Amino acid sequence: MITVVGMGAGAPVDASVAAGAELVVGGRRHLDALRLPEGAERVVLGPLTPALDAMEKYVAGERRVVVLASGDPGFFGIVRALAERFGPQRLDVRPGVSSVAAAFARVGLPWDDAVVVSAHGRDPRTAVLLCRAHPKVAVLTGPGAGPAELGAALRADGRVLVVASALGSAEERVERVTPAEAAARDWGPAVSVVLCLDEERALGPVRTVAGPPSGPAGWALDESEFTHRDSMITKFEVRALALARLGPRPGDLVWDIGAGSGSVAVECARLGAAVTAVEKTPDGVERVRANAAAHGVDVHVVHGAAPAVLSGLDDDPDAVFVGGGGRELPALVTACARRARRTVVVALAALDRVPAVREALAGAGFGCDGVLLQSSRLAPLPGDVTRLAATNPVFLLWGVRPPAHSEGVCQ
Repeated sequence: MITVVGMGAGAPVDASVAAGAELVVGGRRHLDALRLPEGAERVVLGPLTPALDAMEKYVAGERRVVVLASGDPGFFGIVRALAERFGPQRLDVRPGVSSVAAAFARVGLPWDDAVVVSAHGRDPRTAVLLCRAHPKVAVLTGPGAGPAELGAALRADGRVLVVASALGSAEERVERVTPAEAAARDWGPAVSVVLCLDEERALGPVRTVAGPPSGPAGWALDESEFTHRDSMITKFEVRALALARLGPRPGDLVWDIGAGSGSVAVECARLGAAVTAVEKTPDGVERVRANAAAHGVDVHVVHGAAPAVLSGLDDDPDAVFVGGGGRELPALVTACARRARRTVVVALAALDRVPAVREALAGAGFGCDGVLLQSSRLAPLPGDVTRLAATNPVFLLWGVRPPAHSEGVCQ
């Protein structure tokens, strides 16, 4: 058997767990913290493959191996790699308290509704976008993805960062800082986890199912669910297909350009994406913010006219919805397509602009398609009868970035 022992964030580990071990594998601080059996070989964890190769010889000879890990080794930990290499039936896992559980305990908050994301050895972009979209996120950090980097990316998002370092040790520190304060410091290697909190919503409602909300019960909400001006809102039939083509999901960034009421922005945020809405009118900006607040989601609203304002947006979006643009629409679509990682969706009423938008998408290397949406809704008539009331037809075009090896073709 391979005994996997969680250390560091909870109660001290009984030294007897290593009794009889012929090989002990772990981080240097864990190896130094535990009295090892006389004659046992030590392997300091660095790159994982050499450690697994060293263990292979002992496991094949049925010699006892102990692995020391931080917190709960089955939670973004070494258990996955060990189970893949040696099989779960060979593992005797003895979990400690995870750093996430310990950090939330230190600040007195439940974490059954928290989003937990690992930025250790991964692109921190996903962690940043989840922090923007959700009120309670725990980030497992790593080199190049620590409190300073998170703080620098979240300066404008109204969050508080709780930086928990050396949890469970005599040097433990738990500090509340603003993103700007986090960005200005060198935190060193002892950070265990960073909590990113919207403190007004951090307590959250009573939950039945653990984890972040699974998503809304429905989408393509009725126009009456939003404040809007003179029916200037993307109709729910159009919004339904636009959402299907945008594919917003947790860890994504979506731009809503020419947001108007912000109905598309709000719907994308309800589905878990981080959203930036661009709107050129001051009253439109306030309307988007009000609709986001009414639906309990975060939408970052930028006041300005696209495409000029887009150069000030640092992060490239996964998907873009363009709901306005006028005569500048082809240039706007081109600017969005240059930045979009996955797809651009454009809603327009004018037939004359369809060829130029298709050309803009094709010119950016996107494969594109589209439909003309025409719908008629049930409407009452006097005498308790019903008629069909036609809505204005809308063209919905979308471009999808092809794999790097293929060329875009606009149908």
